[in-house]
Amino acid sequence: MARVLSAAVLIPVLFATVWFLPPVATLVLAEVVAVLAFVEYAGLAAALGTRVPRLITGAAVVAACAALAGGGSADVSVLLCSSAAGIVLLSALIAIGATMVAGAEPGPGLLRDTSAALFAPIYIGLPLGALAAVRAIGGREALVLLAVVIIVSDSAQYYTGRAFGRRLLAPAISPKKTREGALGGLVFGTAAMVAGGLRVFPGVPVWMLALTGATLAVLGMVGDLFESMLKRSAGVKDSSSLIPGHGGVLDRIDSWLFAAPLFYVFVVYLA
Repeated sequence: MARVLSAAVLIPVLFATVWFLPPVATLVLAEVVAVLAFVEYAGLAAALGTRVPRLITGAAVVAACAALAGGGSADVSVLLCSSAAGIVLLSALIAIGATMVAGAEPGPGLLRDTSAALFAPIYIGLPLGALAAVRAIGGREALVLLAVVIIVSDSAQYYTGRAFGRRLLAPAISPKKTREGALGGLVFGTAAMVAGGLRVFPGVPVWMLALTGATLAVLGMVGDLFESMLKRSAGVKDSSSLIPGHGGVLDRIDSWLFAAPLFYVFVVYLA
């Protein structure tokens, strides 16, 4: 019941923000999600014995999201946004390195801690910034299409897996996911992209829509499995208990984090 109620609240908030509010509202929502996801990420890192400087790394996550989104403005050039994101990542490297020099002793964990800190803006900030950029550049229909593809693919994986699942997909990472479920997610996710893409991107060939949809579905599965691997390594079931019945924010956006960059490239350079 808690899972249904949570979804009944979160999904309308997402679609209402994207559809009825200006692009900057999507950026604000992306930033809020980025902060919450980073807090969970830092918690997983701590459970793995990894030290992530939260203040400077969290600031880097927020800045990376804003940089790629271009401040929520469709008038800012894509090249400028990409350059800004690169500058943010380089600045984060310097700041995180300086923090490690100031507060850490030499040891075998130094490179691990530094890498985990720098990974956060890449893993969380840039993909969420890409989502906000898609809203600003491609319009509300484009971002809603991505949401539909991911939701359809995830749902198809679950229901196809329950109905026909026999062979495990990645038993060491997620013992409930099956190859049959993955195939269902691939087929229905691709179909959703083609059906929606013909309306949102009428000038794009069907084969390109199908290829993009299939890749989005696969990347969504990889993102899901990657986050599951982080949790399993940390010895936890969910990234947090923030969302009743769903776990944490990272548990809800894991597919988006891997699919969003590809869709951003599709909207900007192909569609």
